[in-house]
Amino acid sequence: MRLGTELRRLREATGMKARQAAELLGADSVQMSQIESGVAGVSGERVQRLAAHYACTDQALIDALVMMATDRTRGWWEEYRGQLSAPFTDLPELEHHARFRWDVEFLHVPGLLQTPDYARFLFSYVNPESARSIVERWVDHRMKRKVIIERPDPVPYEAVIHEAALRIKVGDRSTARAQLARVLEISEADHITVRVIPFDLDGFGGAGSAMVYAGGPVPKLDTVVRDGPGGPVYIDTEAQLNRYRTRFRRVEAVSLDPDHSRDFIHRLSKEL
Repeated sequence: MRLGTELRRLREATGMKARQAAELLGADSVQMSQIESGVAGVSGERVQRLAAHYACTDQALIDALVMMATDRTRGWWEEYRGQLSAPFTDLPELEHHARFRWDVEFLHVPGLLQTPDYARFLFSYVNPESARSIVERWVDHRMKRKVIIERPDPVPYEAVIHEAALRIKVGDRSTARAQLARVLEISEADHITVRVIPFDLDGFGGAGSAMVYAGGPVPKLDTVVRDGPGGPVYIDTEAQLNRYRTRFRRVEAVSLDPDHSRDFIHRLSKEL
């Protein structure tokens, strides 16, 4: 779907109609529509031909689009297709291909840092009518997503967490202690940076900046994920990506540095 979106954007930037682009490939407008909507795949060779017709000179972007067209990865997330909604099953695939990951959270500990008990209490509260087996599937799915920061070649990960998210007791006191201990433990890894925004920060107006930011092979292929009423919402236009990059740097700049953040979390844990 993202590949099709990017090809459509390149075509529209030239003012070319879908029918004209289809003719250049020896296809019809229906096939072009299916390619641009992600319903049908497209070969790497055709991606290169389209890029040439669209006068795209960004070779790094073209190479990344060809890589997307030829990738045939079928990861662990495929077993959840049909069991969880598409936005949830698409998220780990996006994470698998990410070159880096930024999180900003104000109400909950970021998903990649959650313990199973914390996630279980969270899913059970948000979906009280769901059967226990369904909740366990969500928990299992969330725990498997941690592979991107735990595998031998982990992605660089930065998390900015507001004090509110660390103080809210999702579950009982022992669950809260274990969750803070988990954040402290994983923050020691070389590829992970955890920063805290304290309550007593003056003039902070960035509570609407919660996000998951996944870095693509080139900046134009970055993706922002935000919570929506129906689940995750994916944001990928260049203007919006620039906006969220700026937001992340702003909340990062006002947060405590990693060492002071660990000290802060340690003090919170002692208060429980």
